[in-house]
Amino acid sequence: MEAGELAKRTERDLERTAAATHRSRRPLRNRMEIVERVGRVLGRSKVAKHFGWEITQEGLFRLWRKEASIKAEAALDGVDVIRTSVPEEQLDAPEAVAAYKQLSRVEWAFRAMKSVLDVRPIQHWRLPRIRAHVFLCMLAYYVRWHMEQAWAPLFVDRDRQQAESQRRSAVDGAPRSEAARNKEARGRTGDGQPVHSFRTLLEDPATLCRNRVQAGENPDHRFWLVTSRRRLQAMALELLGIRSTMPKR
Repeated sequence: MEAGELAKRTERDLERTAAATHRSRRPLRNRMEIVERVGRVLGRSKVAKHFGWEITQEGLFRLWRKEASIKAEAALDGVDVIRTSVPEEQLDAPEAVAAYKQLSRVEWAFRAMKSVLDVRPIQHWRLPRIRAHVFLCMLAYYVRWHMEQAWAPLFVDRDRQQAESQRRSAVDGAPRSEAARNKEARGRTGDGQPVHSFRTLLEDPATLCRNRVQAGENPDHRFWLVTSRRRLQAMALELLGIRSTMPKR
């Protein structure tokens, strides 16, 4: 609701209290009751800063609007205002907006913990256990973050530098990069590999394994049998800097 309309509704509710103090039959004169009525109205509407009021010596309730305050807030209806205690020399307006938008990364981190990492609430009753649980959750996300950065070429939109260079201001949303649009349209990376999310890419190498085989006719003859790596699996391991002796196919 706009500031002006909310102020009008609040004023109508407060005028009922004022009328109760002016009526000829059983007028409202109890100061505590007047204050309680006014407090309920202003507490519900949250616009106390836009009104001034007093209770006169005769016990009458008088109300007035702070027009300058109402107009100032009405001018910002529908506008988000970001305030910071950091001096402008250290953080100007665009940088403040960009810093505020980075809070979405915090929300994404908690979402990743509950989905991909499958972290669930555990009731701990001792402080060392609580700290250990939080530490392990953050450590798991830290490892995931580094894996995601390494696997960036296999995802849809990770060319953030190109997208940021096309942004007109910090307020505007970052446009999709050309590489991201091509990947999304074709469903393939630049070298022809299927585009993955972090979850699907994490599940793909699960087929890799190494088995210890023992010959039936000669129990003393044992050897390792490893599965063959697909190209995508080999690329994912190489991006993580993992060297594997498993043969490629």
